[in-house]
Amino acid sequence: MDISLYTAGIEQVLRFDVLALIFIGVLLGIVTGSLPGLSAMMGVSILIPISYGLSPAAGILMLIGVYLGAVYGGSISATLVNIPGTPSAVMTTLDAYPLAKKGQAGRALGISTISSACGGLLSVFTLVLIAPVVANLALEFTSFEMFAIALFGLSIMSLISPGSLTTGLVSGCLGLLIAMIGADPMTAQSRFTFGSMHLFSGVQFIAAMVGLYGVTEVILNIEERFKKSKKNVDIANIKFDKKIPSVWLDIKKLWGVITRSSIIGVIIGAIPGAGGTIASIVSYGQQKKISKKPEEMGKGSVEGIAAAESSNNACTGGAMTTLLSLGIPGDAVTAILIGAFMIHGIQPGPEMFQENIDLVSAIFIGMFIANIFILVIGLGGAKYFAKLLTIPESILNSTILAFCFIGSFAVQNSFFDVQTMLVFAILGYLMVKVNIPRAPLVLALILGPLMEMNLRRSLSIVQDDLGAFAFAFVERPIAGVILLLTFITLIMPIFKMINGLGKQAENSQPKEL
Repeated sequence: MDISLYTAGIEQVLRFDVLALIFIGVLLGIVTGSLPGLSAMMGVSILIPISYGLSPAAGILMLIGVYLGAVYGGSISATLVNIPGTPSAVMTTLDAYPLAKKGQAGRALGISTISSACGGLLSVFTLVLIAPVVANLALEFTSFEMFAIALFGLSIMSLISPGSLTTGLVSGCLGLLIAMIGADPMTAQSRFTFGSMHLFSGVQFIAAMVGLYGVTEVILNIEERFKKSKKNVDIANIKFDKKIPSVWLDIKKLWGVITRSSIIGVIIGAIPGAGGTIASIVSYGQQKKISKKPEEMGKGSVEGIAAAESSNNACTGGAMTTLLSLGIPGDAVTAILIGAFMIHGIQPGPEMFQENIDLVSAIFIGMFIANIFILVIGLGGAKYFAKLLTIPESILNSTILAFCFIGSFAVQNSFFDVQTMLVFAILGYLMVKVNIPRAPLVLALILGPLMEMNLRRSLSIVQDDLGAFAFAFVERPIAGVILLLTFITLIMPIFKMINGLGKQAENSQPKEL
């Protein structure tokens, strides 16, 4: 084992400026996650342009801090106002809010904070152990395996995204079409650029993400405000108990729950496109099955809070494992993080463990420190973050919008990027209105070029012989198994739909007297 993988980044991380940026990133992430209507994707998208002026380690670790902080921050509004700040905190509302209504908001926030930090730390240990092994294995992969992995990632994201399989596939296909804009990777022939040199290198990813998640969310927030005349959140009736020390007694009894749920979170997080929401649902359901007091679940159970929060935070380590070792994002946020790597001239994947070992080491150490910051900030200031929920939306939306415009322009000092941002903002708004998920589009923008390049390479190896191309997957067991899993993933919903229609037809038949 190469010990430098775990020590090479110490000098880059243990500096005041880098530690301060990680702390600021976590703090901003918690703020973003705790405010309903914002998201980790929005926070990371908006701050990527700022990271451009920093060193690769400092900029990427700041964004990872935002990512980790936002996942935890969703539990604050879930606990206090029964509104998950992030989608992954939806299961937290079931028990944290009932506990807060009993006058034990401090206890609920304490358990969610410690469970989140523990889940995150356990996932970092898994990342440190598993990622180098997977990366070494991936170095042996050919273009056939990489094509199969990229295709599998797209199929999983389309299957599990909100809405139907059809809308997920539509979003993914739209992303693939957009990913084809620019120069052909093999021949450099211009495609879909309409004569614009700005599009020759493809759509500017950062501007697209800022528009798709930043500006779109602001538009939706403003629209909701006008439609429902929504009032500012009132937290006056929530009482904070002074029993934080007793939380540690709860945690002693919850180690089994936290460990089991964290393992589930890491595994699900490593599946491209799965994410914290699915992890928290699976962990919560599993805990309810094995709990000695299942009747308390949903009524203020500390087991429910610990299961949901440890699993969704553990997803971050799983998603980063896939990102660093294979160059494939585990979720929409890590897809956006790839953009941060790219603007620093770094391509995530197995080669990183050889060419940028100091950065990989810095990420390992930085993620560990970020989770410690979550624990410190969460226990020390969770109830103060509650006051953020009272900020007028007009101030919040205008501030976010300003950052979106400045950030999109700053990456390349280009007004064309601002126009790109606005186009994707309109696209994102329309997608929300017709219930088409945005996450598959984001993943397709990242995986599309990877999939196309490896498909073209594979076809050139077999001299464009489709029969030989298909037989190559039989000769390569790993690629063949992944392709088979992709096929099963896509046909499963069809069988379920047919089965559902059959049962519906049986139920509609008149019963014999």
